[in-house]
Amino acid sequence: MIAKVLTVPSVERLKPDPARRLEIPDAGMPSLYLIIHPSGRKGWCIRYRFAGRTRKMVLGPYPALDLATARSRARDAIQVLALGRDPGAEKIATIKAARVQNPDRELIYAVAEDFLDRHARTKNKASTAEQAARILRKEVVPVWGRRTVESITRRDVLDLLDGIMDRGTPSAANRTLATIRKFFNWCIERSIIATSPCTHVKTPGQETARDRVLTDEELRLVWLAAEKIGWPFGPLVKLLILTAQRRDEVAGIIRTEIRESGTLWHLPATRAKNRTASVIPLSEPAQAILRELPRIKGDYVLTTTGDKPVSGYSRAKRQIDAQIKLLNGADISHWTFHDLRRTAASGMARLGTDPHVVEAVLNHKSGTISGVAAVYNRYAYLDEKRASLEAWASHITKIIRVNAVNHEEYDHHGQ
Repeated sequence: MIAKVLTVPSVERLKPDPARRLEIPDAGMPSLYLIIHPSGRKGWCIRYRFAGRTRKMVLGPYPALDLATARSRARDAIQVLALGRDPGAEKIATIKAARVQNPDRELIYAVAEDFLDRHARTKNKASTAEQAARILRKEVVPVWGRRTVESITRRDVLDLLDGIMDRGTPSAANRTLATIRKFFNWCIERSIIATSPCTHVKTPGQETARDRVLTDEELRLVWLAAEKIGWPFGPLVKLLILTAQRRDEVAGIIRTEIRESGTLWHLPATRAKNRTASVIPLSEPAQAILRELPRIKGDYVLTTTGDKPVSGYSRAKRQIDAQIKLLNGADISHWTFHDLRRTAASGMARLGTDPHVVEAVLNHKSGTISGVAAVYNRYAYLDEKRASLEAWASHITKIIRVNAVNHEEYDHHGQ
């Protein structure tokens, strides 16, 4: 095939031939070839002559290995060749030497920890890295831990996901696939493997968006249960209800974020899930909760150690559910901490807050204000957010007091 200068758009546009494998030479880097398999999978290799023979060295798959990186690696290999050495043989020798020096180096359990240290914890938010670590250590390492990365096949991936689906947890299966796909792509970048076993593996579970909104009575029970369990998760749950912010954003509050004499919470972009800074007016009840928190060394407001935010949400949720059962005599319908945010948003809307103000409280990027309007509308809606959150806090206070009186009368008079 005639060589032509490959570009990123041309690499994307090139289609497979169902009858044969294609090798397209890159005029921009002599000896570099784009391989297109009949299945549509693409990759890179170089072809060169050494000791009178034509040889081939696989560089890696596309798009994990982009055009610029492929050219750079091909250039390095040709430089080795110019010195009278065989780049392909040297690559194989380096891999074998590393295996002899550290036989566990390419086992899943070791590479997974390397992935977390070198990639997840340096390139992702702390909560994202923590989720990746939890998934790898819970779902992956116990099954594949003593196997090499290279030995994992697509069938292994499907079997792993099927096992998680069989537990009735499609969301966990989807998260696991997303994590191991990133893991194997990172392994390709590190030249540990040439292709990913996750290629063409589809998302296993169909997740339905949650629409759970707690009733006023359920919200009252959650609040009272939070009071029962006390520090540190009781105040956290109350702040989730009052501020309508995300769980990890509330849990990670540091003292310098609370400003203007405790009336405003400045959430920085680095901690916001959508990477957009937000200012959250604190209602009187929210301010009171923050004032009453015990002072622990360090910067975090909600902490037991001083050096990191509170953790152990699953255990806290079980404690709250146990207290709700004691208060109510039965379990309320399934709910999550994130449902409190949706409940607050729905509650503010029910109290008459305009949709765009609710979105401003939630720090949503898209919604009623989008496109060109979103670019030019930089108004922070601070006064409107304050009024909405104060009205919501008053509603919470009312349902706790009113329902508490109703229950006392009920307990006094009986059925």
